Amino acid sequence: MLQVFVYGSLKPGGQYFDRYCAPYFTEMQEAIVYAKLYDLPMGYPAIVSGTSPVYGYVFTFEDPEVLTQLDELEEYIPDRPIEQNEYIRKEIQTFDLHQQPLGWAWVYEMTQEQAERLGGVILPEGVWSKSAIDPIEPIDHCS
Repeated sequence: MLQVFVYGSLKPGGQYFDRYCAPYFTEMQEAIVYAKLYDLPMGYPAIVSGTSPVYGYVFTFEDPEVLTQLDELEEYIPDRPIEQNEYIRKEIQTFDLHQQPLGWAWVYEMTQEQAERLGGVILPEGVWSKSAIDPIEPIDHCS
């Protein structure tokens, strides 16, 4: 079994959920990791090492090939020097919403320097939502 923690565009409702996760996971659980969450101006988030709760999901997959597909999506090449990858894939301790340990899961994480260089903004509440960065449509009260 393979577990992956997702916190951005791979979450349910996210841009890549239907293609990369929905057809393959056998279990999905809301989860927390302790890190720092950034909203990046390119329209996706990044976590970096830290101690704040970041909310997302742990997906359990039976086929380890899913990790190869996620690596391709995140443009992560394990044999490439760390500084040449946008994200680093590593294992991180996960917790349920009551802070009980769930075990270890793979996560795609950035370095603090990379998140700052890309113009990331810290999300202190630990939740990323695409809708939070989409322009708000004005409500037309006249129609």
